[in-house]
Amino acid sequence: MAALATGGATPSDGATSFQRKVPASSRLAAIAGTRPSVRHGQLLLSSGLPSLDCVLGGGLAVGTLLLIEEDKYGIYSNLLFKYFLAEGIVCGHNLFVASAKEDPADILKELPAPLFDDVHKNQVDEKETAIKSKQESQESMKIAWRYQNLPKMEVSPAASARFGHYYDVSKTVSPELLKSIKWHRFFLPEEMSLHPEIKTCNMTCGYTRLLQSIQRIIYQEGFDGSYPQKKQKNILRIGIQSLGSVLWGDDICCTDNPEDIFSLTKFLYVLRGLLRMSLSACIITVPAHLIQNKAIMERVTNLSDTVVGLESFIGSERETNPLYKDYQGLIHVHQIPRLNSLICDVSGTKDLAFRLKRKQFTIERLHLPPDLSDTVSRSSKQDLAESTKLLSSGCGAMAIGKKHLDF
Repeated sequence: MAALATGGATPSDGATSFQRKVPASSRLAAIAGTRPSVRHGQLLLSSGLPSLDCVLGGGLAVGTLLLIEEDKYGIYSNLLFKYFLAEGIVCGHNLFVASAKEDPADILKELPAPLFDDVHKNQVDEKETAIKSKQESQESMKIAWRYQNLPKMEVSPAASARFGHYYDVSKTVSPELLKSIKWHRFFLPEEMSLHPEIKTCNMTCGYTRLLQSIQRIIYQEGFDGSYPQKKQKNILRIGIQSLGSVLWGDDICCTDNPEDIFSLTKFLYVLRGLLRMSLSACIITVPAHLIQNKAIMERVTNLSDTVVGLESFIGSERETNPLYKDYQGLIHVHQIPRLNSLICDVSGTKDLAFRLKRKQFTIERLHLPPDLSDTVSRSSKQDLAESTKLLSSGCGAMAIGKKHLDF
């Protein structure tokens, strides 16, 4: 009896073992730090914050643009910007950092330190166990009949699945880890001093130079898909800080009728074309609260794939409001891309808030304390009732009357 020709396997005890050999050239090489989406098959990478990945439908798709609308003082938007770059360092991706106010080298030195061990994972597991035990202990308590059959709510959107790594914001990344990655820089003051000023297609000189730098790196480093057999595939993470500010030479933040009203939108249009044809992903922070012409911000939103806005409580009435004592601000998801699908792959959580602890920045579902206690003073109850008027639609419902429960 002749041996099996395919795979060279021989029968044993009357059973045949068939193994199909696939050529090595036809196998898809997995890229570190990425995973395919279950719904639309698009290649995803982590934004550096697992809870934000869950909100965005699993992660940030390769070839797309994430726009972060900065908070009033740019504190928390800058932190998300650093999370995105720190995740690229851990995954071994190439980085391109562009800024007009900070040296990219200084930005990389201030990135949060990654947690490679299981210390944080054990802390998260202990916290989830404590929350579950607390919920189970409260099950015996009597609640209103209208709330008995409601499903339980998870505090963190990323409690079920995690994609990415955790970081300690109280520490900075080690110099040894920075030396292990390849990164490129674009500091606008240096570029302006080295090259003469040019202006093309109603676009500022800073935007033009930035596009040329990005295009050169994509083509020379092989991120456009060229030379697939000579070089191992990798991801290029592009981070642009405070785009549209006065430091970039744009006047959209200074007047309602800027001189180059389409300068920023043309830049985003060309940038999206470069991202679509390359293995790259981009994050941009924009001072949206300074842009006086709202039509410009609408165009910027339409030209972006994913738009997330941060609303900080610093300097506002909500900073001293007892309803928001556990949070530092709200996060608004304005736009989610539709990739190979007719609907958006977004989680059901809509009321989101963020908090910054000593070591960790997290995005959680917004929970408001109920006004059901008899021990609360009358003035506190009145403040809570008045503060509910400041809530946006969908953030929760409470009784505004003087009684505890109004039917």
